[in-house]
Amino acid sequence: MTTAIDTNVIIALWDAEDSLHRTARAALDKAFNEGTLVISGAAYAELMAGPGRTEAFVDRFCEETGIAVEWEIGERVWRAAGTAFQGYAGRRGKQKGVGARRILADFVIGAHALVNGYKLLTLDARVYQASFPRLGIATV
Repeated sequence: MTTAIDTNVIIALWDAEDSLHRTARAALDKAFNEGTLVISGAAYAELMAGPGRTEAFVDRFCEETGIAVEWEIGERVWRAAGTAFQGYAGRRGKQKGVGARRILADFVIGAHALVNGYKLLTLDARVYQASFPRLGIATV
């Protein structure tokens, strides 16, 4: 089984002070033992956003952990991401005082996993379950 990894799982892994650090590590180890690990190009770009992170740092991490980066995602992923983002915007518009807003990259990450038949490992299952009901999700 191939598991796509959401950015937030890797961020929790990198931050030893994060309360989910150990849980993220255990979840990644479990996913690794079950098959292949991948991230989308969108997740890769988000990983570079933190202070002091470089391409070399992210590349080395992916290489050392056996995480493949899937740069090419194709039209089906973009269309699925757009449809899910549209649905999210409609749901959010009907709710008042709801938490943090999601960004398009979240929907690209979810669509990438869905279209390719991957399971998604995430800290934020709620948004993915609502936006991609057929997506297999593993939570940290």
